[in-house]
Amino acid sequence: MDLLNTLVDKGLRRELPTRDEALAVLATSDDELLDVVAAAGKVRRRWFGRRVKLNYLVNLKSGLCPEDCSYCSQRLGSKADILKYTWLKPDEASQAAAAGVSGGAKRVCLVASGRGPTDRDVERVGKTIEAIKEQNEGIEVCACLGLLSDGQAERLKAAGADAYNHNLNTSESTYDQITKTHTYADRVDTVQKAHAAGLSACSGLIAGMGETDEDLVDVVYSLRELDADSVPVNFLIPFEGTPLAKEWNLTPQRCLRILAMVRFVCPDIEVRIAGGREVHLRSMQPLALHLANSIFLGDYLTSEGQAGQADLDMIADAGFEVEGAGTQTLPAHRVAAAAAAAHGPCGSAAAEAGCGSACGGCSGHAHEPAAEAAVEAGAGAEPVVGAGAEAEPALAQAPAGEVRSDLVTVRRRGAGTGLAPNA
Repeated sequence: MDLLNTLVDKGLRRELPTRDEALAVLATSDDELLDVVAAAGKVRRRWFGRRVKLNYLVNLKSGLCPEDCSYCSQRLGSKADILKYTWLKPDEASQAAAAGVSGGAKRVCLVASGRGPTDRDVERVGKTIEAIKEQNEGIEVCACLGLLSDGQAERLKAAGADAYNHNLNTSESTYDQITKTHTYADRVDTVQKAHAAGLSACSGLIAGMGETDEDLVDVVYSLRELDADSVPVNFLIPFEGTPLAKEWNLTPQRCLRILAMVRFVCPDIEVRIAGGREVHLRSMQPLALHLANSIFLGDYLTSEGQAGQADLDMIADAGFEVEGAGTQTLPAHRVAAAAAAAHGPCGSAAAEAGCGSACGGCSGHAHEPAAEAAVEAGAGAEPVVGAGAEAEPALAQAPAGEVRSDLVTVRRRGAGTGLAPNA
């Protein structure tokens, strides 16, 4: 297939595809899907080998967000039944982080709901970063606190933060259809502030919100222009009680094509499969490892992820290996470019299913595994698969490529339990 040969050649040279080429990847048929995965896999292996970076979310403050992001269970006016709590203390957050590190994570993503941090919040998070780094040598810390004011990125950097996550989520042209309490330009500004402060920029997207192929290509090209080191690709988890609760638009095949397009546009950038992979990729998650080089281990902000041990088994069974704490994630040329231009456009190291504001944060709309479960590398419970006996005949008759929202039940983190956060 001439298109795929061209894209592989460009990816190996770090050359940007044309928009038409990126759109063509999204338009490929299911019959061509394995060819698309194999082609993008060549680019992935060229820059990242068979390494998979594990990231771990710690939800510092959950719920009660004043922003109105339509996809988020923590949004203003949300009717979603989720855990709500105020700031974790530094030692509590450090304990939760240690659980993820025990499971193999090399990056801890600290996420807090809200429009953006106050200076007192930045000081609080700084103490949390110090506590985590004292207990976990060599671990990267990414903060995801929302929109930043002048000087806050520099203070986080001084406190020991390695990266900052703030997702663009969707294209500029459709952003005001998703969120009205802040703008697309606000998000770009925060990513640029983080970058200018010497933090590794992490910024990604959410697919499945009713966007067009053109919207997806637009946002990925914008992320490339921002030169983010890490691009989390979230797949919408349609939470009951949010405006997008009925938006079941994704199939596993569609998710794979999106990941392949992102890899071709961002060949040497950390591409992370973030929130929603268990819900939408399901049994095709191992194929996605041929496209992305990074995942979250355990739970998300307000929903449960796949059991940590299942993730580790999946990585090994697919022929990949967990990236060690002493291994440099990004290719040497990106690290060198970042060192040479500390205050230039984003270009150094990465982070979190994509942290942003509470609603656009790390990995989109989910993160933070339960601590003691993750110590056993098993944070989170497996999604409930199947719709019951009465649904089985329909499953056998479902047309190829049809979206099946009944295959997975979205499980809320902490739902049905009396456990305190991080218990």
